[in-house]
Amino acid sequence: QVQLVESGGGEVQAGGSLRLSCAASRRTISSDAKGWFRQAPGKEREFVAAISGIGTIIYYADSVKGRFTISRDNAKNTVYLQMNRLNSEDTAVYYCTAAGSTATLRSGRYDYWGQGTQVTVAS
Repeated sequence: QVQLVESGGGEVQAGGSLRLSCAASRRTISSDAKGWFRQAPGKEREFVAAISGIGTIIYYADSVKGRFTISRDNAKNTVYLQMNRLNSEDTAVYYCTAAGSTATLRSGRYDYWGQGTQVTVAS
């Protein structure tokens, strides 16, 4: 089992920035790809970003490309999501996820997920 704990959510004005963190209880090869999904009220959960185990493969949803940056520090078993130029459409609960590959994770077939952290962007 891998536990994922998100932090860093909150309320921010439109145009502002937030950095989310996701701490994993341990690192496993079988679930080494990490990523972020989000779910807004009344909407389905959607992919945001994914990063491979050593950070060489990165994917972003078109809606966040150029504004969000995913990164990881394997020494700390932590993944980050730097979110800049936030707008009201970014308001959602953000979930950290883990899977065997970035391709699997992007498809929504992740093995582990956290409890989520709320991000609210005030316009």
